[in-house]
Amino acid sequence: MKKRKRVVAIIIFILIIIGIFFIFKNIEIKKIEDEYQDYTPQEEISEEQESQTKISLYFENIETGELEAETQLINAKNLLNEPYKEMVNLLIKGPQSSNLKKLIPDGTILNDIKIENGCAILNLSNEFLNFENEEKKFKIINSIVNTLTNLKEINSVSFLINGEKNEKLSEIYLKNK
Repeated sequence: MKKRKRVVAIIIFILIIIGIFFIFKNIEIKKIEDEYQDYTPQEEISEEQESQTKISLYFENIETGELEAETQLINAKNLLNEPYKEMVNLLIKGPQSSNLKKLIPDGTILNDIKIENGCAILNLSNEFLNFENEEKKFKIINSIVNTLTNLKEINSVSFLINGEKNEKLSEIYLKNK
């Protein structure tokens, strides 16, 4: 009789352990299911939105006169073939914000851009030399240098005017730290 009670107690104990095991396992499975529920956006993400990326371009702040980064959202496909050219052309085009102003003189055209040993060599049209004074010249240069050196493969910038070195822009410019 005692033996029978023991066996029954052991069976009940085993059943309780198995029951507790399944309860905890079920709770754990429920947590995992809750974690991995599919996210359904409020609206579908378009292919255009999917391929957008942010870049930083430097323009002059109208109020302070200092250079300020503007983050623009552009199509990443535009950066695939000629990222440097795209970024400089966006600087030439100007900022999106009304608090910033473009620095590169009107009519400036980027003829070409090459990368040699981490230096971006910009070949620009004559209009690039239409800066008002030396202070403006260095703001323009720093705008370009700060923008391009955001790319890890660029650490300096030099300038050509219509394929020729120019005495006004004869240096190799590094990013201001």
